[in-house]
Amino acid sequence: MEVDDAHLILRIETKTPVELSDFVSAFVGFGSQFERFHDREYPEETGGAGFFVREVRAGSIIAELVPYIGVAAVPVLGGVMTGVKHANDLKKFVENYGATITKYFKRGGRELKASKGDLNDFHKTVRAVAHDSDANLSLAVFEDGEQRVAFEFDTAQAREAEHNILEHRQELERTTAADHEKVLMVFTKTGVAHAKTGKRSGETVQIEAIHPRALPIVYASTLAEERIRHEIAEADDNVYKKAFDVDVNVELRGGKPIAYRLVAVHDVIDLPDED
Repeated sequence: MEVDDAHLILRIETKTPVELSDFVSAFVGFGSQFERFHDREYPEETGGAGFFVREVRAGSIIAELVPYIGVAAVPVLGGVMTGVKHANDLKKFVENYGATITKYFKRGGRELKASKGDLNDFHKTVRAVAHDSDANLSLAVFEDGEQRVAFEFDTAQAREAEHNILEHRQELERTTAADHEKVLMVFTKTGVAHAKTGKRSGETVQIEAIHPRALPIVYASTLAEERIRHEIAEADDNVYKKAFDVDVNVELRGGKPIAYRLVAVHDVIDLPDED
């Protein structure tokens, strides 16, 4: 590939070091979305599509991403690789992705056509910036040494986007109606280990509106578990001083409740101190 061919420059500027998982996720999110873009534009073509990282420069994180289509193996350094058919494809991808991700910068923003896979990619895109106190990310198309099209966002926008993306994903994950909606749940036993979705965790909760005794909890939604894990491990306040507004299904054995299947978490409520 010639140096003046169309390519992307991804720049991430953060105040603190970026976690490796967040750094890698940004590349994975963009690569996955480019593959989806190519499949929509050229459904008749076979072979993969994505990006190779040609160079990561010093200073802030500046990565040069080389697009490819139908390349089965990593090209030999300095060799010629199959590029995007037209530079306009790359520009269109960045324009479309920028227009989509910015919808989530406003409260309640949604891309109505987004799938759960898309939302996972969007989340990967904003994570590194959202988790820093003062950061920004930009993605630009360069051709013949000049910037052709670009978009960028900062920490405030990324945090709003992360909130809206996770809410949107929660909405899509609610594929089955809960038996009990918007009931208050309190923890009687907690843990920090992740449980497999659909399997009993080591935690117990009490929902007085349903049953007087505490019962084990099963996470039916990965997003619901993420919200709970945040409150248990990262929140400043004691989780036992909080009530969770949740949707649940009740697992029965012999007609008696034996566990709650947590479908969604709507809100977290601080409980008043006991006199």
